[in-house]
Amino acid sequence: MAFPYMEAVVGFMIFMYFFETYLDLRQHSALKLPTLPKTLVGVISHEKFEKSRAYSLDKSHFHFVHEFVTILMDSAILLFRILPWFWKKSGHFLLLVGVDAENEILHTLAFLAGVMLWSQLTDLPFSLYSTFVIEARHGFNKQTVWLFFRDMIKGMCLAVVLGPPIVSAIIIIVQKGGPYLAIYLWAFMFVLSLVMMTIYPVLIAPLFNKFTPLPEGELRQKIEQLASSLKFPLKKLFVVDGSTRSSHSNAYMYGFFKNKRIVLYDTLIQQCKNDEEIVAVIAHELGHWKLSHTMYSFIAVQILTFLQFGGYTLVRNSTDLFRSFGFDTQPVLIGLIIFQHTVIPIQHLVSFGLNLVSRSFEFQADAFAKKLGYASALRAGLVKLQEENLSAMNTDPWYSAYHYSHPPLVERLAAIDEPDKKED
Repeated sequence: MAFPYMEAVVGFMIFMYFFETYLDLRQHSALKLPTLPKTLVGVISHEKFEKSRAYSLDKSHFHFVHEFVTILMDSAILLFRILPWFWKKSGHFLLLVGVDAENEILHTLAFLAGVMLWSQLTDLPFSLYSTFVIEARHGFNKQTVWLFFRDMIKGMCLAVVLGPPIVSAIIIIVQKGGPYLAIYLWAFMFVLSLVMMTIYPVLIAPLFNKFTPLPEGELRQKIEQLASSLKFPLKKLFVVDGSTRSSHSNAYMYGFFKNKRIVLYDTLIQQCKNDEEIVAVIAHELGHWKLSHTMYSFIAVQILTFLQFGGYTLVRNSTDLFRSFGFDTQPVLIGLIIFQHTVIPIQHLVSFGLNLVSRSFEFQADAFAKKLGYASALRAGLVKLQEENLSAMNTDPWYSAYHYSHPPLVERLAAIDEPDKKED
């Protein structure tokens, strides 16, 4: 008797739903606490705390509904064998339009087009509610309905342009890869990731946001001096119009080798009236570069990608595996989808491990900025970002340990203050 792979996958999905819901309930209880953590008393205003609490609880209620609907849909799709049914229907569609349904690439593209439309339609109500109800209610949403749908259409157009050549290449590699399939797949994805990291900020991101050079002035001068002192090869310094969509703020950097760029959200500049706070945030980001965190993360992703493809090559010809999910053929894309489902337990463990590493990196980057003399400014900047983004002030330790890639504000402030206390 064949092993019930599909039933095992659904069982684990449901188990993880209940486990994560338990963590969500713990976090929801923490969000309902009427007082600030002791560390933040006198640091965060009571008005900001109440706004943060209301915003976090609204998002929490929405999250419970969204996750419940998601697990129902995902389980139903597997249990009622919707995927094999849809795969056959996409083949029938090709026959109706006079295209060879035996061509696996065309069949796969037709299947993915239907999946993309289904995903957009089922996720649309949640996206609209999140953006135009929750985000708008708490003063964050700045985009119009037209801008929302324009972004969605642009995203779909990009998928139509970029998806077919990538999917076609993957199918051909799997069909021709032979014993070195895992190496070929990894090499392709490695090159693809480099290409996408190169073209995204130059060609894709400008389709959604406007990037303008940071005007000459004291802020630009301080950032350039900081980058120069660390020998960071800063080539361009941009401001992005994040305020056209949301009042949330952020900053990031990107680029290869000697061509680095830093991007500041215009909302960050508006919210941090003190230039030193912004420079301190940049010092933190440069800490990630100086301490090679970005490189370590990239290497880790490449190793995990190679291991995943290695695992896929071991099961891609398993007839029992495909039949368990309702398929009587073994298409390349379907094999990848099924494999992703079967390694969900490992993915959860890996995600947890990566979060642990990420939080460690954040503490190290904070310490780096502190050593540069930005302890006070970084502290003020982190508090300002927490206040303006209405981030959760009270967090459950189990929830944050499992979900957060960044340490809670209380822990970061304690880490920044701790060396000073020891020196005193």
